[in-house]
Amino acid sequence: MSFHPVPETHTGTSFGQRAQARVAVAVARPLLLLPPARLGRLLRRVARGARPAGHDRALRARRAVTTVSAVCAGREGCLPRSVATALLCRARGEWPTWCVGVRSAPPFGAHAWVEADGRLVGEELPQGYFQVLIGVSPGAGKRGRS
Repeated sequence: MSFHPVPETHTGTSFGQRAQARVAVAVARPLLLLPPARLGRLLRRVARGARPAGHDRALRARRAVTTVSAVCAGREGCLPRSVATALLCRARGEWPTWCVGVRSAPPFGAHAWVEADGRLVGEELPQGYFQVLIGVSPGAGKRGRS
C-alpha cells in the first residue's frame, strides 16, 4: 500500500498550523447550524478581550483553514471559512472583524468574510463590494458592527 498525501492548497503551512486549523474547522462546523443573528451573538462573546488581528496574520489563518478543509476552500464555503478563520485567530488571542453581508450591487448574493486592518482578507474584491449586515469586531461586546 502506498501513501499518497492530500495536496495542500497553500505551501508553507506547518504541521502545527494545520492541526490548529483542523480544530478550528471542527469547532466551527456545529456553529454553522445556528441562525445568523444567534451566530453573531455567540461570536461576539468569543471575540471579547481579543486583540485586533493584523491582515497578514488573518490571511495566514485563512490559508491554514483552506489548506485543511476542502469545504472551506470551495467556492460555496464562505461561512465555514470565515467562522473557522476567526476562531483560529481567536485561539492565538486575536480577532479579525467577522462579517456577513450582501453584494452592494446586483445581482444579489450573500457572503461571509473576515476583515483585518480595514481590508478584506483573502478576497480578490474591492473594499465596499459587500454591505455588512452582521459584523463582529475585535473585543466586541456591543450589538451590530462594533
